[in-house]
Amino acid sequence: MIAHEVRVIERRFSLAMILTISILIAELLGSWWTGSLALLSDAAHVFLDLFALGLSWFAIRISALPASERYSYGFHRFEVIAALANGLTLGFVALVILIEAYRRLLQPEPVKGLDLLLIATFGLIVNLIVAFVLSRDGHMDDLNLRSAILHVLGDAAASLGVIAAALVIWRTGWYPADPIISLLISVMIFAGSYRLIKDSFRLIMEGVPECIRTDEVVDQISTASGVIQVHDLHIWGVCSSNILLSAHVVVSPESDHQRTLSEIRDKLSSIFGIEHATIQLENEYCGQGRVVFQKRVD
Repeated sequence: MIAHEVRVIERRFSLAMILTISILIAELLGSWWTGSLALLSDAAHVFLDLFALGLSWFAIRISALPASERYSYGFHRFEVIAALANGLTLGFVALVILIEAYRRLLQPEPVKGLDLLLIATFGLIVNLIVAFVLSRDGHMDDLNLRSAILHVLGDAAASLGVIAAALVIWRTGWYPADPIISLLISVMIFAGSYRLIKDSFRLIMEGVPECIRTDEVVDQISTASGVIQVHDLHIWGVCSSNILLSAHVVVSPESDHQRTLSEIRDKLSSIFGIEHATIQLENEYCGQGRVVFQKRVD
């Protein structure tokens, strides 16, 4: 993206975060006022969305910072550390909500249904405004933007659940609707925190990113001209959007090494989005690393 587009998206994220903070404050105060556990659960889910917005905004900002002599990859890994901490925290919050929801199912507590309905409706409206702010005027090819919009729409769905519970309580006085919705929202929070923990753990352990299949990468490298063998292949991510690769490739002596190298780099970039690839061309197997491709000799 050009600098102007980056600034536009940054402003949208800033406005979206301000609006989301207003939802969070309203639902936290509303939970205390109405006695609704469902509203508190939705507030926790809003916090997850706020973190996702902040992380996306940070990813856009940090991508513009140059690497230093000490931090040769820049500060992209901060995204991973923050995601792991947030995932663990939200998992704990969801567990507390589950326990409290179970207790309230056994011993229902009174909830102010009409007030709950008004606050949840406010949350839904603001969530829809946030989604509109993020999605207007295109730029939907940006992965951070698309991810943030999906988070916001997920919270809008949770708000609909709280509205449904509020209507039931207001019209019928059936208080168990509140903890039932709380259970459902806490499951959504668990799912979100699990994904955060799983993805950040994979990045910390320098595992192959979920969007990459090693066998497909090997297939593409092996089709480059002159390739005989591929070994010591490593694929990992510095962060969710920065994928790296290193490999040893044995090529035939008569092949054009520069052409082979260009073919491999073009395939990795255009097909898998791997822009940072270190390829070591060799005339024979050096004995280092596992062989992942060997051309058959008839």
